[in-house]
Amino acid sequence: MINHGPHAALMSDITGFMKSRVILTGAELDIFTRLDGGPQALSGLAKQTGFNRRSLARLLDALAGLGFLYKKDGAYSLTGNGELLSSRHPGSILPMVLHMARVWDAWGDLSSMVMKGVRGKHKHSGRMDPAALAAFIGAMDVVGRDLSVEIAGSYDAGTCTRLLDVGGASGTYTVAFLRKYPSLNATIFDLGAVIPMARERMDAEGLTGRVSFAAGDFYRDDLPGGHDLVLLSAIIHQNDAQENIALYRKAFNALVPGGKVLIRDHVMEEDRTAPVPGTLFAVNMLVNTRGGNTYTLREIKRELKIAGFRDVKLLRTGDRMDGLVEAIKP
Repeated sequence: MINHGPHAALMSDITGFMKSRVILTGAELDIFTRLDGGPQALSGLAKQTGFNRRSLARLLDALAGLGFLYKKDGAYSLTGNGELLSSRHPGSILPMVLHMARVWDAWGDLSSMVMKGVRGKHKHSGRMDPAALAAFIGAMDVVGRDLSVEIAGSYDAGTCTRLLDVGGASGTYTVAFLRKYPSLNATIFDLGAVIPMARERMDAEGLTGRVSFAAGDFYRDDLPGGHDLVLLSAIIHQNDAQENIALYRKAFNALVPGGKVLIRDHVMEEDRTAPVPGTLFAVNMLVNTRGGNTYTLREIKRELKIAGFRDVKLLRTGDRMDGLVEAIKP
């Protein structure tokens, strides 16, 4: 393997999947939580888990080499990065890592999909098994913890009184907006299986009195009305153009006149080569959904106008799925 000289950076990119697979396997086998109580020797960990000792040793040594574990006198313990992958850590990112482990298999089909034009399978949250759904909702919370606060802080919702968080999951963005705007109330709309997670979160945050909950599937059901701000956070990328037009029409009907829809997602440059994370996410949608994609401002604007919206504005760009587009219901 070439690991030095003029090709080092190129080979680092090419072999990056090896590092990813080691980390994902460590997460799937819950290695980090198992080591959270203190150092353990290989023999003890192999006995406790029933894992093959020879194979486990290779995995643990690789995780130590990558900086997720310490190895001293034959015993393994967690580094700071390793602690973040333990389910016991208050800031754990394990749900997102487990979600990425589920995404891994779909990416393995990319070559054949490009050659044959086969569409990915629907993996919207309504079609996930309970374990996958829990991992997905947890992953969305991990992604949104800090970004939600930043988004709520950058958007002026000072005149709004009623927020509808569509596909709001456990309510990460609802919490951020309600904390920023004390006079704002909210409705979280999501699948029936998700609503209990949202209720638990709002109880923990002390916000239950300011939040209503509506169970439904936005592909099939109408959205509850009477709102002056509809948030579509990380939603439109899982849809094709027609699905987004249908969703925008539902958002339009859920708004009072003068109300606004706020879209958070990747907003691509017109040539679709930037932002780079958006290009990779478009591939992720190719392998995981029937018609999902990342969209340019021109595409988003066109579909919003078809749905009846006006005054479409790009408020923010970024490479962290933090683009913001606003439109108004006349």
